[in-house]
Amino acid sequence: MSPFNNDLEVPDGWGFVQTIDRRDFLKLTTTGLLVMFFVEPLMGRGSLELPQGGRGGGTPADLNAFLHIGADGRVTCLVGKVELGQGAMTSLPQLAAEELDVPLSAVDIVMGDTDVCPFDSGTFGSLSIRQFGPVLRRAAAEAKGVLLEMAAEKLQVPVTDLAVEAGTVVHKTDRAKRVTYGQLTEGKRIERRLEGRPALEPVSAFTIAGKTAPRRDALEKVTGKAKYAGDIVPTGALHARIVRPPAHGAVLATLDTSAAEKVPGVRVVRDRDLVAVLHAHRDEADKALGLVKATYTPSASTLTDATIFDHLVKTAPAGDTPFRGGDLAAGEKLATSVFSETYRKGYVAHAAMETHSAVAAVENGKVTVWAGTQTPFPLKSQVAAALGLTADKVRVITPYVGGGFGGKSASQQGVEAARLAMAAGVPVRVVWSREEEFYFDTFDPAAVHTIRSGIDAAKKIVFWDLVAVGSGSRGVEHIYDIPNHRTVVRGGWNGNPAGMHPFGIGPWRAPGANANAWARESQIDVMAAKAGMDPVEFRLHNLADARMRRVLEAAVKAFGWTPKPGPSGRGLGVACGIDAGTYAVNMAQVHVNKATGHIQVVRLLSVQDMGVVVNPEGAAQQTEGCLTMGLGYSLAEEVHFKNGELIDSNFDTYQLPRFSWVPKIETVLLESPNLAAQGAGEPAIVPMGAVLANAVFDAIGVRVHQLPMTPARVLAAMKA
Repeated sequence: MSPFNNDLEVPDGWGFVQTIDRRDFLKLTTTGLLVMFFVEPLMGRGSLELPQGGRGGGTPADLNAFLHIGADGRVTCLVGKVELGQGAMTSLPQLAAEELDVPLSAVDIVMGDTDVCPFDSGTFGSLSIRQFGPVLRRAAAEAKGVLLEMAAEKLQVPVTDLAVEAGTVVHKTDRAKRVTYGQLTEGKRIERRLEGRPALEPVSAFTIAGKTAPRRDALEKVTGKAKYAGDIVPTGALHARIVRPPAHGAVLATLDTSAAEKVPGVRVVRDRDLVAVLHAHRDEADKALGLVKATYTPSASTLTDATIFDHLVKTAPAGDTPFRGGDLAAGEKLATSVFSETYRKGYVAHAAMETHSAVAAVENGKVTVWAGTQTPFPLKSQVAAALGLTADKVRVITPYVGGGFGGKSASQQGVEAARLAMAAGVPVRVVWSREEEFYFDTFDPAAVHTIRSGIDAAKKIVFWDLVAVGSGSRGVEHIYDIPNHRTVVRGGWNGNPAGMHPFGIGPWRAPGANANAWARESQIDVMAAKAGMDPVEFRLHNLADARMRRVLEAAVKAFGWTPKPGPSGRGLGVACGIDAGTYAVNMAQVHVNKATGHIQVVRLLSVQDMGVVVNPEGAAQQTEGCLTMGLGYSLAEEVHFKNGELIDSNFDTYQLPRFSWVPKIETVLLESPNLAAQGAGEPAIVPMGAVLANAVFDAIGVRVHQLPMTPARVLAAMKA
């Protein structure tokens, strides 16, 4: 008997789970309809290369790996993306059902299984709908076209006389002439291609996409039935607790595992630099880990969360200038008021509910890894490289992922589990503790923004000079009408040039864009106050972008904004942002306790233009999640450290937003049927730091120049 379940779990149309062995699934794909279709260039990046099944490179001759129509008429979407709370397992089937003209309940989806699904680089960047959605739509449209041709041949009528109703092809006038998709496949493998490209369903004709659909993962998650990587328990699996250094940069000097080895049931495994104690029970493995004696040379880092900003400015690369125009010197001469401000933001952890988890097992020379990861296919390559195996000897299966926000793009725990399983010869479970999660997290990097800007007598922005250190270029471009401008970017969230950072950094929900918007939109408010203008009117006065003006004006209406120059004492703020192709405007109302410095957010509004909205309720949920998560990096979340050691290693000191913090939240999604679907999972969080900082200024007339805006920083700003 296999020590682990090698089955493929396929959620059905209502969120239940069917189980299909991979061998049986491959048999099914020889007796159903396999569709051949073209993939057009997406987003101006050229053709999309998607190796079949993750088995090796190159563009396949056909891309039917995305779609299977069985003899029973059920549709299975095969998607390399994963479900980590964003709702893709609901919205992607909506698109397929729409193009195929089948009920949503007849569409299943398999996600993130590298032996079954086509290659995908990962689930990030709000790309599941805006980039992969068109691929799936074209596959489904091609399938429908092929099925109509087959039906025309079977019924001996012209294709133009046929229509599809809920997965059945019917004659438009002679209703007795009909055949189902399942009957058309007849258990045979059919490979054919339409002449020309299939016509996609127009947005105006949508009956499934564009309508709210219940989340397929909702029932399982609220009842506790949902399975995450840490819930997978192969027969004979052991828990691994790994020996970890006390600080970043510390190096193992001595190691004594003799005491741990004497504990009944404990196995000590050492694979080069990886040392772990294994036991059938997690608590016993924890106890054994406590018996391991290890000494380390101290970290060479002397940086702290207080000194990091000067260090970043000194060590950041010269950078580049992605945006420039006009003449800064000439613009400054036109200015009647000049503003010089510096904005700082600390490191932020992802702090997902599920810690990094993975389970690995080896059978017949093949390694299977169940991992909570955003990047199953890159993890597959990492495991193969670590074990010296060919890619076909590694399979990664991604169950539900309990939050990622970019932090599970790196999948160290999957490699650790695979190495230990191979070394121990038994299945191994690696579930990081919360302390390990903080230690190995790739943090949203600290950043420093320096801005010089100016306005003329007509209250027009005449020059803008921004240097962004540490945040990268995403969302760094100004969105206003500024004739003379320069934007310099020195270092970003991806990579660690010149040893800028004392630990790992990486993508964090809209990476870099949050810090960039915080600096830009704060500076806009600084100028608005000096100009004696209401902050909304000042933005409109300097904004020609019709799409952004539309969103901003819609926000004014939805919020009931009454123009008044700041600081007005009302505690109102506004901020704009663009991310993942979506235009967002947030408005906020806050109350600031002048005695304690505590900020209470009373109301939040987010208005967005994200093009066609596939699942409105799902998009609203993503927006609400962004706003709530944004409270964290704006008001409390900050990683404290000293000499390579993390001071924050759990939620006793690292403070996340609480239920008591959550204000009244309103979301407005503007209708834009002529614009393709854009990103929904990140844009609303981008202006959060700025909108709250601007609201605080409006409330008390004081600007806080560092995120998060803790009570101590508010009080310090008031005293200054």
